[in-house]
Amino acid sequence: MTTTRIGFMFSGQGAQTVGMGADLVAASKGARELFEQADQVLPEPISRVCFDGPLAALTESRNCQPAIYAMSLAALAAFRERLPCAPIVCGGLSLGEFAAAQAAGVFSFADGLGLIAARGRLMGDACQATDGTMAAILNADPELVATTCAEHDADVANYNCPGQIVISGGRPQVEAAIAALKAAGVGKIIPLQVDGAFHSRLMQSAADQFSGVLEAAAVGVPSVPLAQNVVGGLVTDPAAIRGNLCAQITGSVRWEGCVRAMLGLGVEALVEFGPGKVLSGFMRRIDPTVPTYNVGTAEDLEKTVAELTD
Repeated sequence: MTTTRIGFMFSGQGAQTVGMGADLVAASKGARELFEQADQVLPEPISRVCFDGPLAALTESRNCQPAIYAMSLAALAAFRERLPCAPIVCGGLSLGEFAAAQAAGVFSFADGLGLIAARGRLMGDACQATDGTMAAILNADPELVATTCAEHDADVANYNCPGQIVISGGRPQVEAAIAALKAAGVGKIIPLQVDGAFHSRLMQSAADQFSGVLEAAAVGVPSVPLAQNVVGGLVTDPAAIRGNLCAQITGSVRWEGCVRAMLGLGVEALVEFGPGKVLSGFMRRIDPTVPTYNVGTAEDLEKTVAELTD
């Protein structure tokens, strides 16, 4: 193996596709066992919506969040069957932070699944109770975006990478912020097709209720540092991890900060687990010199193992 200093990254909501995980289950005993466990823990089999859809059902937060959590950790299980290496740091984008925490040993797979299922249900309820939306702002000055959001009562949801910021909030507020940014010369703004206003104050009801769920959960010391979204840095204290997992429901996701903190540990390669390659795309903007690999399909698994053992 050419490197032993590997960081693990885990996908966030929006990367889901119908059929995700099915080929990994066919190829890996570990992946199959994780999906079987997930189906036993949850009231309804999550494998069914992962493998068969429909996309509308898979996209709903109450299904999407546990589905991506289960699929991402199934991908990790398949990877570890082939290459039993330990990371030096873990991080995940938004809901991916829960898979990262589980990979770092903060809680069991089943306990994490219960947490993320509750999170998805509560956030879905908050989406239904509000009229929120989100938009990606490309190649804009972060200070301009933050100031404009504050002026129009919107929130900054994500600092993903250089050149990409996501804003969130009530639909009229986000639309007003978009208009102001366009007037200020921002040329590329992409409205996002989402259930609601994630990582904004419109999720406060979900955060309030999820706080109680987290308080009742067992949260342990991670085996490696955990990069947490709301602080954009590394955390090892269980009480801080618990608080940050709740705060990120309404707080900004500082993903670029998380990645830079991970790289600060001397990470020589990053492996992204879960559907899609969104985080690897962000890495090309954050630091293209760091090799980044993906495990989202059986084909990805073969390629990543081959390159890491070359």
